[in-house]
Amino acid sequence: MSSPRRPETVRGRGAAMNATPTRFGLAAREADGDWLDAAAVVDDEPPPLRTTVGVERPRTIITRNQSPDVPFDRSINAYRGCEHGCVYCFARPTHAFHDLSAGLDFESRLFAKPDAPALLTAELGKRGYQCQPIALGTNTDPYQPIERDWQITRQILAVLAGCHHPVTITSKSDRVCRDIDLLGGMAARNLAAVMISLTTLDARLARLMEPRAATPARRLAAIRSLSAAGVPVFVSLSPMIPAINDHEIEAIVAAAAAAGAVGAYSIPVRLPHEVAPLFRDWLAAHFPDRAARVMHHIQAMRGGRDNDPRFFARFQAAGAYAALMRQRFIKACAAHGLARTPIGLDCSQFRPPGAQLRLF
Repeated sequence: MSSPRRPETVRGRGAAMNATPTRFGLAAREADGDWLDAAAVVDDEPPPLRTTVGVERPRTIITRNQSPDVPFDRSINAYRGCEHGCVYCFARPTHAFHDLSAGLDFESRLFAKPDAPALLTAELGKRGYQCQPIALGTNTDPYQPIERDWQITRQILAVLAGCHHPVTITSKSDRVCRDIDLLGGMAARNLAAVMISLTTLDARLARLMEPRAATPARRLAAIRSLSAAGVPVFVSLSPMIPAINDHEIEAIVAAAAAAGAVGAYSIPVRLPHEVAPLFRDWLAAHFPDRAARVMHHIQAMRGGRDNDPRFFARFQAAGAYAALMRQRFIKACAAHGLARTPIGLDCSQFRPPGAQLRLF
């Protein structure tokens, strides 16, 4: 049975549909949303798809990573799902584990983890804990809109600051500046660094790719504010999508450097599992004139497939077009003095919770 589809685009959302799960043996899902119930009685635009937030109570909060091509071994995700709605987000398939769609469910049916600060305190206090930087924002954005009310990320930062534990943050939101009071003090001790994801300088394109994330101008302003506070800021040009945003590589690097960024990273677009059909659908809706060309370039980078999941290949890309993008990025970073080295933070200052009397 085919899944009923929404209109070609859903206002304020990245995905245009709830993709049919292709793994875990789940049955086909119908698209969710209040508008389906009202479809028979309205002739105008469907009501907006509302965001809901449930509560998740995990037993632990630190996720351990053993992937050989990922530069960190532990991370925390305060939320499951992400309202930013980035159509290309590689984390979308994680919703399938909960019998939810990687499409509209991922960006509208969210889960918060209010026990995260207490769980983190307990885990950091365990005998034998070995300190390494904790990454925030590796799966879903720690500063997505619901952080305004839940403030779980801020509470996590407070725990880490109190323990002198190093942290890295990746975000598309200028809401990170709200926590400059914590991040500035941590950065002064080489305990914090922030990476701002900046995929385009074009506000219209950003609205299509990342409909509920901060505008490019606000992200650049965040880089300036964090830098002024002494927080080292890196910029992530990820993902780079052939024939969509890759023409902006040099301009993005230049703008980020001018705003105060000290380093840069870039990853070509990845389309794992359910992300591929969602991305194809998005291309057809917004870029029908070049959809085939975009997918041709992506498949040329990924060995003829939409995605290459192999370690050391998934974050890289092969072929002439990928090599050209990589060389352009390297040259742009060199021209503007942006480092492409790992973020180095100090782990020697860590003290378990309760082991010190004052914050700094």
